[in-house]
Amino acid sequence: MNPPASAPGSPRRLAVVISHPTQYYSPWFRQIAAVPNLELRVFYLWDFGVADRIDRQFGRSIRWDTDLLSGYAHEFIPNLSRNPGTHHFRGLHNPALGSRLRAFAPDAILVFGYAYRTHLSLFLRRPAPLIFRGDSHLLGRPRPSWPRRVLLSRLFARCAAVTYTGLANRDYFRALGVPEARLHFAPHCVDAARFARTPLVERDAAALRQQLDLGDRRVVLFAGKFLPAKQPLGLLEAFIALAPRDAALVFVGDGEQRAELEARAAAHPGCIVRFMPFANQSEMPARYALAELFVLPSRGLYETWGLAVNEAMHLGVPCLVSDRVGCQRDLVSDGETGWVFPAAQPGALATALGRALRELPVDAAGRRLRVIARVSQYTYPQATAGLLRALAAACR
Repeated sequence: MNPPASAPGSPRRLAVVISHPTQYYSPWFRQIAAVPNLELRVFYLWDFGVADRIDRQFGRSIRWDTDLLSGYAHEFIPNLSRNPGTHHFRGLHNPALGSRLRAFAPDAILVFGYAYRTHLSLFLRRPAPLIFRGDSHLLGRPRPSWPRRVLLSRLFARCAAVTYTGLANRDYFRALGVPEARLHFAPHCVDAARFARTPLVERDAAALRQQLDLGDRRVVLFAGKFLPAKQPLGLLEAFIALAPRDAALVFVGDGEQRAELEARAAAHPGCIVRFMPFANQSEMPARYALAELFVLPSRGLYETWGLAVNEAMHLGVPCLVSDRVGCQRDLVSDGETGWVFPAAQPGALATALGRALRELPVDAAGRRLRVIARVSQYTYPQATAGLLRALAAACR
């Protein structure tokens, strides 16, 4: 016999089902766990991030150097997939999840995503009301086919509440028939305290500037995976075309295009281009603080949000992004908190980069304040408030 759900007046029990620990969600879970009259338990389906595992896109073993597991109750459900990972439907296969959820007896389950075997089984056999969290959008892509719309609409209809991360994500859910009354804003966010511009961060950024021999040049920064969809090569070509004498382009990361990027940069020694290796979470604030401009020029359809933009903006760094980056409408207003270019338009990235470099010195201090003010509305307290509204609606 299953334990009963929370009795009237007792703390509500919220289960979270998510693929693996991440540097973005673990701090949020700690804050949720501190909410009075709420008992939280996170069920992880894979141990990527806390055990050495190969990141297929970085092309190297990754283990985050921040604490991902303390401060909240959690457990790892054995993953029986023959090829574990989040890169395919069968990569998460956790038959014991149902019994572990029933033992916890949650009042509701917050489930991240749907595109895995374990998630689908959870939708089919709901042990408690579901709250869905995803960040898909329809930017730059056609409306889903009729069969896919029907499938997703039926899937979301099985959720008692849905949290949306931003405006493009909200439009996605509305297009798939999720009623307004079941939508609750719980913004995408990062650990703002980690990305504060402190004296220590400034000191480390100054040391990096000296190490990279950048002098007093303005720094344009790209940080992430060197993949065609993220368009690092397009950014390099735009920088080479502009050849700004007072600026440098710094790449931080790794991926399949690294050798091509390095060879292309070496062919243009008159342009100052530097490469730094993959940086773990504790190292990233100084790298953002090094920059006057952060660029995320993704043209691929999977850049559902772009949390690196949040990180840079907490340090007051304006951002140049394409109109296919999911966070653009929320965080990057053209000419105000950064610059936006149409991803599908040839030459638009170089034009936007040139404009940004010209406008960066104009009201730089005011722009920094606007950047910080904008991203301050996308933090864990706002996300927690939205989740609690969704939980109240799911438990009615």
